[in-house]
Amino acid sequence: MIAMDEAGPGQYRLFVPNFDDVARLAGELPAVTEGEEKHRGHRAWLVAGKMFAWERPFSKADLKRFGDERPPPGPILAIRAADQAEKEAILAAGKDGFFTIEHFNGYNGYLVRLDEVSAPELREALVDGWLAVAPAQVAREYLNR
Repeated sequence: MIAMDEAGPGQYRLFVPNFDDVARLAGELPAVTEGEEKHRGHRAWLVAGKMFAWERPFSKADLKRFGDERPPPGPILAIRAADQAEKEAILAAGKDGFFTIEHFNGYNGYLVRLDEVSAPELREALVDGWLAVAPAQVAREYLNR
């Protein structure tokens, strides 16, 4: 069980999520399987064969696009959004650790710096990503539990 992060501004965080925490939280959702992302072989979490979250380190092309700007450090998780409106709303909320890159332009997904998010934020993002791709009946049963 992961500890909840209640740290406020200027306070040290007791919990910094890692990919094992992602696996544990994703595994709490119905019908989730863990697999490998098909392009690079990184860990991925799927429901009904559809990826809703996956490890997403920066590629050489991503790093080149950053130019002289330093890319965000730490482990990066990609999460699906239901549509562009949801993605834009998530990013517009301005929460630390939630961002996108040029490669994700036009794609219903965004990136999360695991070392910048709290446990509740990570859990909410994973549930939202899961709901974006879960079969309608499975999603309804989960929401009505």
